[in-house]
Amino acid sequence: MKKPIDTPFLLVLSVLVVSGLLIFTSAALSLLAQDGGASFSSVTISQVLLGLVCGGILLVFFARIDYRIWKRYSPYIFAAGIVLCLLPFVPHVGLHLKGAARWIVIGPLSFQPAETMKFAAIMFLAAIYSSRLKVTNTWKGGILPLALIAGSSCLILLIQPDTASAAIIGMSAVIMLFAAGGRMTHLLILLAIGMLVIAGAAFKYSYVADRIQTFIHQEADPLGAGYQIQQSLIAVGSGGLTGRGFGQSIEKFSYLPEPIGDSIFAVAGEEFGFLGSTMLILLYVGVAILGLRIAARAPDPFGGLLVVGFTILIVGQSFFNIASTLALVPLVGVPLVFVSHGGTSLAISLAEMGVILSVSKRMKEK
Repeated sequence: MKKPIDTPFLLVLSVLVVSGLLIFTSAALSLLAQDGGASFSSVTISQVLLGLVCGGILLVFFARIDYRIWKRYSPYIFAAGIVLCLLPFVPHVGLHLKGAARWIVIGPLSFQPAETMKFAAIMFLAAIYSSRLKVTNTWKGGILPLALIAGSSCLILLIQPDTASAAIIGMSAVIMLFAAGGRMTHLLILLAIGMLVIAGAAFKYSYVADRIQTFIHQEADPLGAGYQIQQSLIAVGSGGLTGRGFGQSIEKFSYLPEPIGDSIFAVAGEEFGFLGSTMLILLYVGVAILGLRIAARAPDPFGGLLVVGFTILIVGQSFFNIASTLALVPLVGVPLVFVSHGGTSLAISLAEMGVILSVSKRMKEK
């Protein structure tokens, strides 16, 4: 029976999105000191129009549509995701930046198709696993779909190269298999394969090896490879208990690399201190707990697996971003969802939240 959407989940999500916009706006002020406002205007418009406005429309659209309809169309959505991820390799369509082909250019706008690939892969995996729950503990029913769907997605992303997005899809897919009843031995095998893929990526791409080496020897080159980690820790540490105050970060001006991207949590830590940073982390924990609660009470396996996949996708990459800022893991290059700059990421993430809200309207009673 259709019910109102899950109010606690929507409330926590709303607070997180508003908080993220405030943190992003403050971090983007650093661009004013660099170019007199041109980049500040462009990234803010991109974040608000492409990310927040378009994402809000997508959230309402997916929340209003019965999520069960997507099971039928999931193969076509996945195929579209594959095609979009191949377009960056097409001349005059894809944008090559810093040796990577990760963007599609449409007029003045750029679009990162890896975000749609995450959405499509999780939706297709949820459709496959929900249709064969009795055999997900077998190689054919569990490992094979993951290898074909997540494997093909990750392969394209690794070629771009976008190792961070590939790792996030792989992690989400493995957890979805676990939720669908996959065998623990199979999951351990997949974990070992994942480690081998990371090792292969480190051998193939020097930047992956450099990030791992920098993580292991963080103080070896504080003005070179280790500069971002050192400046992030300085920013977070200088925030103290309550922070310098909104807009008062010093590190975001010239010192902190990528203040609106990979390092944005450091800006939040400096301006809002330990208490503010903890509140931000708790918002993500709230999304995880309330999301998994919706998954546990979903009316069917497809809805439950969709919510598990999207919840892990959003919270997982956010925690990886925070952990890399605090030097707990190597720099992974994934966004702090709802906070970091990236209109595509924000829009698609809000669409995923819309699917979760659609499932929440049909939750079973306790």
